[in-house]
Amino acid sequence: VQLQASGGGLVQSGGSLRLSCAASGFSLHYSAIGWFRQAPGKEREGVSCIGSMDGNTYYADSVKGRFTISRDNAKGTVYLQMNSLKPEDTAVYYCATPGSSCPRVGRFGLTHYARWGQGTLVTVSS
Repeated sequence: VQLQASGGGLVQSGGSLRLSCAASGFSLHYSAIGWFRQAPGKEREGVSCIGSMDGNTYYADSVKGRFTISRDNAKGTVYLQMNSLKPEDTAVYYCATPGSSCPRVGRFGLTHYARWGQGTLVTVSS
């Protein structure tokens, strides 16, 4: 029972990628989903979160205006569209769930999230 991120790859600076997050063993329909990333030698950081029923979206300042989170409940998938990619976006990207809603306090605190799966590597070349 976990989430699985996919869609990573190698892209040039300024390019785009779309990541997908799918669930194994449970339905995403009633789950908020957060995207995180971890660059080599750095701590895991929050990127974005989307609520389940309200569909509210939240973004880290570093990706606002470039990344868009969305969900397709019929397909049981949450997406992260990443545009205008920069070399500093290079990281392993993970998805996880904080329950039904994105946390109001400490929105991207790792302890709020569960069902982490294997991530997907995004490499942005300069």
